[in-house]
Amino acid sequence: MSTPDFAAMQELLMRELRLMHYPVAVTYFFDQANLDAFRKSQPHYAPVKPVTFCQAEIGARMEGIPVLVEKDKMGCTNAQFVMGWKGMDEAEVKSHAKYCADLEQAKRFVETKPRLPEGTLLAVAVSPLALAVGVPDVVHFYCDNMQAYHLVDDWMATQNVHPFQPSFCMNSAACGGCVQTFNSKLANISLACSGSYNAGKTERGEINVFIPGAHIADIAARIAARVAEKGGASITRIGHPFPGADICKNCPLIVFKKEGETAKA
Repeated sequence: MSTPDFAAMQELLMRELRLMHYPVAVTYFFDQANLDAFRKSQPHYAPVKPVTFCQAEIGARMEGIPVLVEKDKMGCTNAQFVMGWKGMDEAEVKSHAKYCADLEQAKRFVETKPRLPEGTLLAVAVSPLALAVGVPDVVHFYCDNMQAYHLVDDWMATQNVHPFQPSFCMNSAACGGCVQTFNSKLANISLACSGSYNAGKTERGEINVFIPGAHIADIAARIAARVAEKGGASITRIGHPFPGADICKNCPLIVFKKEGETAKA
């Protein structure tokens, strides 16, 4: 089987969806031989100091470089927990207390986060999709509302899944969202959490969309077909380039008047 052309997919997605950030290919390494092969075949970077998962993704989505993160360079306890690099402890529960009604609820909320099996993950690589080595486990998009809408609509159409049921957990948007999609093999969508908003630099209000790596080629093919057949990638305005004309639907009909007065044209 030929290797998918991830560089072409990235170019298509960036161009047709008007993405600001590179799609992030996320790969989890549980096998030492696979990790060693990655090290040899893929020039990559490593954090100089411990960083959060969403900070590591900055290298991939904004600088366009592959970043390999091992346990000693993961500086976020939330990410450590969902990746199985630490167990639940009192400090982790207390760090969620400000979001919850009480400590008992905080404990239950932490316990119900998506997790990788504890102690099995060796490292995680994040890279721009174009530089993915093999099919990534997850493709993580930082995008706006309408870009997210198109990605999720195309995922539902290609995978024949409806309704779409997103899963959002407290304080683990990027790291937990990726793990949720890895575990479920389903697309996911999430708001930014407090950590990814400031540490991950998502002050533009970006939405997180997570697509199983095995499904990204289907989505890219559907977008390419729409461009070829209809003349543009837009679903909401068929034939237009995405996102189509930025106008309000039925604008001339949205008129208000004070009771007893004649509305102005």
